[in-house]
Amino acid sequence: MNNSRYLHRTWLAACIAWGVAVVPALAQKKYDTGASDTEIKIGNINPYSGPASAYAVIGKASDAYFRMINDQGGINGRKINFISYDDAYSPPKTVEQARKLVESDEVLLIFQPLGTAGNSAIQKYMNAKKVPQLFVASGAVKWGDPTHFPWTMGFQPNYQSEGRIYAKYILEHHKDGKIAVLLQNDDFGKDLLKGLKDGLGPKASMIISEATYESGDPQVESQIVKLKTSGADIFVDITAPKFAAQTIKKLAALDWKPVHFLANVSSSIGSVLRPAGLENAQGILSTAYTKDATDPAWKDDPKMKAWHAFMDKYMPNADRQDQAYISSYMATQTLIEVLKKCGDDLTRENVMRQAASLRDFEVDVLLPGIKVNTGPKDFFPVEQMQMRRFTGQTWELFGPIINGEIGS
Repeated sequence: MNNSRYLHRTWLAACIAWGVAVVPALAQKKYDTGASDTEIKIGNINPYSGPASAYAVIGKASDAYFRMINDQGGINGRKINFISYDDAYSPPKTVEQARKLVESDEVLLIFQPLGTAGNSAIQKYMNAKKVPQLFVASGAVKWGDPTHFPWTMGFQPNYQSEGRIYAKYILEHHKDGKIAVLLQNDDFGKDLLKGLKDGLGPKASMIISEATYESGDPQVESQIVKLKTSGADIFVDITAPKFAAQTIKKLAALDWKPVHFLANVSSSIGSVLRPAGLENAQGILSTAYTKDATDPAWKDDPKMKAWHAFMDKYMPNADRQDQAYISSYMATQTLIEVLKKCGDDLTRENVMRQAASLRDFEVDVLLPGIKVNTGPKDFFPVEQMQMRRFTGQTWELFGPIINGEIGS
């Protein structure tokens, strides 16, 4: 009996000792370069200068959002150190800045680097270094290829899906029309045009004229004159903000009034439509997946009130007609969710794992019914959109929420 008690006490003591030994191991924090008990370093590349500088507000708005998070105590007690550099929308400069962020600043990840060409230039580098290139601010399809590029993930609906949606609308409402297309000569323009052609299918012959421009060109007026002479009555405008504003003005000057589809990335009232003249933008069609701060339909929406409160405190002088502020808020709020889900495992591998396991995450500024979903083989977080038309001073939504998933 005594021997039995002795064995029981010995066994119990061993269990306690084992427990004391393993609890710290189970609770051990994991960090990669760029993360610690007190800090998370996040890199970013934006065109603060150059032909796409209208997008600069995206980086500025992310910085403001991270300041808000830090004022609230950070993420699981860690403050965000946000380091954002200008690449002037020049791919060689993007490469230079990515290397600086990864090798000198030693960030945990690069978040929302903007532009198709620049991100294309750094994609192989980021994947070779196994550093997350997360929530790329571009809708190119190539950001959703986890098999070949597991460290790169997009965010917004991809351009091919947007093109398919325009094709669907054209076939339903203008099936006998003639289409002219102006596109930026890169993956942005080519992806959206491919989606348009794929969506038109056997009716792709409706496209009777195409014209391209380079992102460094000063203007696109000659291309628009050429497209008008084609006799097209439908115009698909796949341009960046600077050129979209030029295009809208030129159409008015030529008194050419085709059915005008404008790429979502250039549909900001503040940075495109207003500079082009709101009177010239009447009737333009585009897509949306976020709420519009200028739309009175959202004035009593609690989530938009939260956005306005954020803007009041952290960006009081910002032009709220510029949709880029909404876009930045959307992606940054989602990144915060990813980092929260990482807990004390702030390794780059876990960042990508959590980014690829978002389920019906609701972002304050997404349209009702649109949620963020990802998976190990699904690197397209947002895949739904709704058509809209510019009328008066604002965009007006119409029709159903459309699943823009390729192949749907």
